[in-house]
Amino acid sequence: MDATTTEDRPFAVIDVGSNSGRMIVFRLREDEHLDVLEDSRAPLRLARELRDGDVLGTEAIGRTVEALHDFKAIADGTGVTRIIAVATSAVREASDGEDLVRAAAGIGIPLEVIDAETEAQLGFLGAVHDLPVQAGVTMDVGGGSVELTRFEDRRPGRSWTVPFGSLRVSDRFLDHDPPTTKEIGRLRHALAEALDDARVTELRKHEDVVGIGGTVRNLAKVDLRRTDAEMPLIHGYELTARHLAGMIDDLAERSMQRRTLVPGLNPDRADTIVGGALVVHGVMEHLGARRLVVSSRGIREGLALDSFGRSVPPASWVRTISVLTLARRFATWDARIADRRTAIVTKIFDALDATSPSSIREMLTHAASLVDIGRAIDYYDRFEHAAMVVLTADLAGFSHADLAALATILRDAGDDTSAGRLVDEQDRAVVDRAAATLALAEELLRRIDPAGPADVACAWTGEGFEVTAPVPGGWRPRAVADRFAAAVGRPLRIVADGA
Repeated sequence: MDATTTEDRPFAVIDVGSNSGRMIVFRLREDEHLDVLEDSRAPLRLARELRDGDVLGTEAIGRTVEALHDFKAIADGTGVTRIIAVATSAVREASDGEDLVRAAAGIGIPLEVIDAETEAQLGFLGAVHDLPVQAGVTMDVGGGSVELTRFEDRRPGRSWTVPFGSLRVSDRFLDHDPPTTKEIGRLRHALAEALDDARVTELRKHEDVVGIGGTVRNLAKVDLRRTDAEMPLIHGYELTARHLAGMIDDLAERSMQRRTLVPGLNPDRADTIVGGALVVHGVMEHLGARRLVVSSRGIREGLALDSFGRSVPPASWVRTISVLTLARRFATWDARIADRRTAIVTKIFDALDATSPSSIREMLTHAASLVDIGRAIDYYDRFEHAAMVVLTADLAGFSHADLAALATILRDAGDDTSAGRLVDEQDRAVVDRAAATLALAEELLRRIDPAGPADVACAWTGEGFEVTAPVPGGWRPRAVADRFAAAVGRPLRIVADGA
């Protein structure tokens, strides 16, 4: 893909996969954040056409062109300046794949058939870019094949491709509805042999498996509905091998018609979800993984980033940019006020306990920056509304634990403790201190002359924790002082300086 300069105009990315086609219209911000403007999906089932040969056929090509024509209409409606389109496993293997490429060109879509290595690398780029993972293996389960890419320090390494996509294995191994135990055993055995033959290496300690693709996303959605999770977010969700095994047992016992009724499962996936789930579980077993981290991003996001010559930056940078991009969408947010509030909270929090986890300190700074987006909904409940936006905005680079801490800090700072269940008990005390710090910083900032410096000094004294700030003399924080003392365990004293 050719790198170009960053532009603020929308562009479309189309992925013609073996099971389905997808289109997303993006806008790439100067800070490397991808805004999604439109999207569309169409079931294609191209891998099914290759069961008995290597020809897609005119009917399959025709319905694919029809889907592409619809994608183009949606893209044109958003004013796109260019279209990036690729085809993967099924078209790559078909002897008449070039017929589809020519037909796509005839309607103005420059479809490129990419090789397995490129497909794996693009999937890695899209998936890992927006997740806080450092090393491990990405697993992209498509309709025709599975792409695996090892990565270290957020940089890609070796890739493997095995022909065990969800649609292909369903057609090849699972003849009955529901599948028999023997059929399931045959699929498991064949996959294990293929992974051994490809010499796919096991995970090392502290490495992650990152799951990509519609099969993985649908499995995560089903698990979310079954567990009634506090944060029903797909991106960053951790699907355990134990939960996946339980889902496989349940799904494999159902007929395809009954699988369409499973909460969280797209009915279009009912015929392939058992095969796809068996592949995901088999790869996890081979890698020695007890869980996988779900990415809602993948090859399309990878194509978008790659077209501008982007790579995978540090996760902390992605988080900062994601928060900034979110904040800029709200007219009530002011960068100068956010910076002043952030400076105050970091000064107080660092003085309270320099040994607090760096992750909580970072979430506190993001919370301080985002408070005012809640004012766009309601001033009085601004902390609660800011937390609500955080939990629904699909922020990039955050783990679910990070988002839980960020939302809890915001809600607790506004004196709403209903989010306490989001945070593990081991983090409860430090999150309480962070929330109390944010509440105090907000009260201080409201009383500091906006035209002057927001300098504060903090120190432990024999009487408790002392904060010196340019606030009116005689001011006492009252309620926030009680909350601060409860969280910190010592009294709070405010000293007016130069007011």
